[in-house]
Amino acid sequence: MKTYQSYSSAGTKRFGERIARKIAKSGARSAAKGAFVIALTGELGSGKTTFVQGFLRGFGIRRGGASPTFVLIKRYAICSKRFASIYHVDAYRLKKAKDLLALGFKEILDDPQNIVLIEWAEKIKKILPRPHRLAKHGGQARNTLWLRFSHCKKENERKISL
Repeated sequence: MKTYQSYSSAGTKRFGERIARKIAKSGARSAAKGAFVIALTGELGSGKTTFVQGFLRGFGIRRGGASPTFVLIKRYAICSKRFASIYHVDAYRLKKAKDLLALGFKEILDDPQNIVLIEWAEKIKKILPRPHRLAKHGGQARNTLWLRFSHCKKENERKISL
């Protein structure tokens, strides 16, 4: 497990930008089936939304990134060779994971041109694609990256575990 230490919200945003740029440049997309999912977990105020803001900036989106707590899903169109959209999902208010399926969430996950950032992803773990390696006989991998955000001793300090 890799960890990243952030000492400010600006540092968390920079980390989000770096991850976005790596994903944008990744040559592994052709082997993937479905959307690239980034599952964000951690306590309230631990930096999940701040990370998303930096991630969006890494794809050239300067406005936005506020948590879609009440609308549940926000879509951002992007100009990229591999991706067309970034979806920002906030599962905090969901009572059941299946509630997202009524909003077309399965179709969002099935589209390899999507990146899906999910805050409070542990609440909908049952409906997320399980990451697995390529099968020996032509199977395809799903790209799912789990990030755990934790508070540290100092007020603005965060630990992000991949």
